[in-house]
Amino acid sequence: MTDEELDALVASLGPAGKVRLLTGASGWRTQGEPAVGLRPLVTSDGPVGVRGESWDERETSLVLPSPTALAAAWDEQLAQEMGGLLAFEARRKGVDVLLAPTLNLHRTPLGGRHFECYAEDPLLTARTGAAVIRGVQEGGVAATAKHFVANDAETDRLTVDVRVGEQALREVYLAPFEAAVDAGVWVVMSAYNRVNGATMSASPLLAEPLKGAWGFDGVVVSDWGAVRSTVETARAAQDLAMPGPESAWGDALLAAVRTGAVAESALDDKVRRLLRLADRVGALGAPAPRWRPVVPESHRRALLRRAVAAGTVLVRNTGSAGPVLPLDPGRLRTVAVIGPRAAEPRIQGGGSAEVFPARTVSPLAGIRQALGPDVRVLHAPGVPPERRPVPLSGALARNPMSGQQGVLVRLLDAEGRELHAEHRLSGRIVEPAGVDGAATVEIRALLRPGVTGEWTLAVGGFGPISLAVDGRTVLAGEFARDTDDPTRVHVSPPYRRATLPLTAGQGYEVVARRGLAPDTGVATVLAAAPPPGCPAAALAEAVSAARAADAVVLVVGTTEATESEGSDRGSLSLPDGQDALVRAVSGAHPDTVVLVNSGGPVALPWREEVAALLIGWFPGQEAGHGLADVLLGRAEPGGRLPTTWPVRQSDVPVLDTVPDRGALRYDEGLHIGYRAWLRGRSAPAYWFGHGLGYTSWQYERLDVPRSVAADGSFEVRVQVRNTGGREGREVVQVYLARPETAVERPARWLAGHAAVRARPGETAEAVVRVDRRALEHWSVTEHGWRTEPGDFTVYAGRSAGDLPLTAEIRVPAPAWQAAGERSETVTPR
Repeated sequence: MTDEELDALVASLGPAGKVRLLTGASGWRTQGEPAVGLRPLVTSDGPVGVRGESWDERETSLVLPSPTALAAAWDEQLAQEMGGLLAFEARRKGVDVLLAPTLNLHRTPLGGRHFECYAEDPLLTARTGAAVIRGVQEGGVAATAKHFVANDAETDRLTVDVRVGEQALREVYLAPFEAAVDAGVWVVMSAYNRVNGATMSASPLLAEPLKGAWGFDGVVVSDWGAVRSTVETARAAQDLAMPGPESAWGDALLAAVRTGAVAESALDDKVRRLLRLADRVGALGAPAPRWRPVVPESHRRALLRRAVAAGTVLVRNTGSAGPVLPLDPGRLRTVAVIGPRAAEPRIQGGGSAEVFPARTVSPLAGIRQALGPDVRVLHAPGVPPERRPVPLSGALARNPMSGQQGVLVRLLDAEGRELHAEHRLSGRIVEPAGVDGAATVEIRALLRPGVTGEWTLAVGGFGPISLAVDGRTVLAGEFARDTDDPTRVHVSPPYRRATLPLTAGQGYEVVARRGLAPDTGVATVLAAAPPPGCPAAALAEAVSAARAADAVVLVVGTTEATESEGSDRGSLSLPDGQDALVRAVSGAHPDTVVLVNSGGPVALPWREEVAALLIGWFPGQEAGHGLADVLLGRAEPGGRLPTTWPVRQSDVPVLDTVPDRGALRYDEGLHIGYRAWLRGRSAPAYWFGHGLGYTSWQYERLDVPRSVAADGSFEVRVQVRNTGGREGREVVQVYLARPETAVERPARWLAGHAAVRARPGETAEAVVRVDRRALEHWSVTEHGWRTEPGDFTVYAGRSAGDLPLTAEIRVPAPAWQAAGERSETVTPR
């Protein structure tokens, strides 16, 4: 639809009609307007999968590897394919707008939501995110670049004021969003936080550079509940307030327009953008038929399996008699698969982006299937069960009415009469059925403990809560809402606990009730944790299994309590005695292979005591199959680290996530991640970009042109030789430095990368394009992009800390700069 046609539709609406369109109709839908042929747009969370409009474990979704795992692949084609898979899932679920990708950075490894973000480097984040955007939008679904901007930690995220300098803001934190706009993204989400005093839903950054210099013509949607004022946000370049129907806009905004506090022309621009978005996704007028490829389930699962291997990073492979990996299946008779994450991996992080898989392949299951019936596979968790209660499900709980695995959920009126009842598969009920007159949510289950001892039962939620076991009340109270954080209120409410003795094999009817008090949300959870196990016995069982095996795979990782939306991490240490488990198992079997199942860096004090070490991230639903492919050499571990991993937490140069008097100061400026480590006194355990394959490489030659091209870019050619014994893939990384500089710069910075493949003994040439922006800096005096003429050093190698090849390139001042131009718009991208 042309701009003129959109203008005509906008002009046909009065002020009240325009205002109505600018606040959501519900939690996940926008308003429709039949008079202009507009149907509601459906939105959904989506970094690792498309949940759809309902939070219901019966509505399953494909679960992709986490964004950190995807960035670890350093593969834009794969990222675009994963975006296409998200688009397929969105169309399957009737979703028009996918709330992904997340383009915030790993400023500090303590960030609690980093599993949703790509990397510590703005260029790797930008290129991965742009590829995902292209894949999503080629499928006719809108992608959403979020959270604009500097929303890089969770502590006080609704109110924190991020204080960041202009140069760092432009070169580091805004850079991935600029790339998203260049990729044609249709939606940008404004964040909860403030930046330099301005809340992001009213920030001048929405106008400049987003809609001005960058030319973004899409919709700026708020994070859910982030529009908390009327006139300030409406005057800004904020377009859509979500969710609805209640918001700070609505009637208050209409009144502001009628009094002249907000110009109607501001509404016109917002509505025009909303209609343009609707036209793009086929929600305006008579939608034109669009070809939508059907992707068979087997193909979807194969892509997810391939992505697991592509993002898995091998950081160590040195056994007692040479490399341990890949394992030789022909020499295996007994394999021990050990660790708390071997049978129950974390495939995704906690919070609003969670989805429900139809199936999850654990490392244990994947290895068993890959090895077949002739190989004995032993399993030992190695640590006692987690003490944090988990929602009732599976064999532990049954619906007392039907006997099915799961729970019975009832909605009761104020007198306790049943209004609605349904069978659910889990005790975590984030969104009970909407029933008029409902005053109480009840979750009822027949609990049959597997062990005797002191069990912990818990109810999650706010307001009046009670818990009864076989008719005896064991918990009752009124629990006031203590937070405004929507994740804590609506997704993962706190638990209220009771401890009582239960006998193995005996059935107990457990009834949790939660009153639906105003302004407390509706999420209700019935959870349980078994009695504390014996750490010594669990450890002894694991050591015994390791001693009896030809090969040992040990899977350790984080928990939902340590990596989840809504809170930052307090420690990088693995929880629950897992460090001691690694040391004990590797002591019993010197060729132990360790897999780390986490969304971001963890401390690895035993890293040089194990034979092989893999970083598996949160790998999605095909985790076990992809891992088995890597372990047995069917696929090479293709990943390279998108973040720098420290030796010790105390070594990390940028660590803080806690605001001081409401402000979180980014005093490190440009120097985050490997850039900060390059200025420090200690070396990390593993540099950004590090990763081994199943062959070895020699870097032989680096060719750079004498000067840059007319558009300011240049190409680097790097020759590498496969010096190992099998075909492999190498990610060639190019970094820049400016030794004699008059402006603030990192010691060196990533400028581009390319992957090559070669058979044993062969050479391959990586061609890496370095865009002009890699040579530019943001001038805080001239408020624009400038190029400092002179010599730049070009580095090529395998990581930020392993760059064997160097060369120089002479960079002149561009003609526009020599002419004295100042505007950033004179340097077209």
